[in-house]
Amino acid sequence: MASSKGVTRVTTNTLQKMKLEGEKIAMLTSYDYSLAKLVDMAGIDVILVGDSASNVMAGHETTVPITLDQMIYHATSVVNAAQRSLIVVDLPFGSYQGDSKEALNSSIRIMKESGAHAVKLEGGSEVIDSVKRILTAGIPVMGHLGLTPQSIYKFGTYTVRAKEEREAQKLLEDAKLLEESGCFSIVLEKIPSALATNVTEQINIPTIGIGAGSGVDGQVLVLHDLLGITVDFNPRFIRRYLNLEKDIDKAIKSYIKDVREVNFPSDDESY
Repeated sequence: MASSKGVTRVTTNTLQKMKLEGEKIAMLTSYDYSLAKLVDMAGIDVILVGDSASNVMAGHETTVPITLDQMIYHATSVVNAAQRSLIVVDLPFGSYQGDSKEALNSSIRIMKESGAHAVKLEGGSEVIDSVKRILTAGIPVMGHLGLTPQSIYKFGTYTVRAKEEREAQKLLEDAKLLEESGCFSIVLEKIPSALATNVTEQINIPTIGIGAGSGVDGQVLVLHDLLGITVDFNPRFIRRYLNLEKDIDKAIKSYIKDVREVNFPSDDESY
């Protein structure tokens, strides 16, 4: 599938082929036009417009407060930027749990108003009716199992999930259920590596890990963590490829200094 500028667009079918061929899938979050354009141009396969925008963009403690309207705003900004990447949008808390009709309406709004390509929602058997109803409209669905941040008040902690046999077995059953229902991929968050590998081997759709080891079909990170913009969040699964917090701080302080010492603007920067 080609985008409006002739670039070949990554699709759900592309991801399936990558799994079959053993090629790892790279996914990152984005929430705004400028950074999404850079992420897309770098060749990322999937951009997740995550409800983590609630944390990194709005400063909330959890992902719970972000609204459907806000998610559509962020998604529209990313869609306007990306020419290659498959764009998946999180359904925010309260927009799909317990009411499959509301789940469908929320998904339709995201697809129509933002132009995104798929939605993602958290949970297994508890939300399967919503998953199935969204799929009846032809909207691709990505699942999310393990640590599900929208349920943080239920768990009470961000600790590793599915370490006990009972929870691990339910997670595997939920993964198979999501696959059977028609999901095109599943995010596995903060679960033991051995379990993530087992799930990946037992289902035919791609798994995307975050804190789930290397035996999955792909990886996802929050862009602001990768770039070192947010530094007060330090789980062991994060790898910071840059330290932009210090670089940005240095740049701004240099700007302030130049302004106060009348070194900016120079004659060449004036009209």
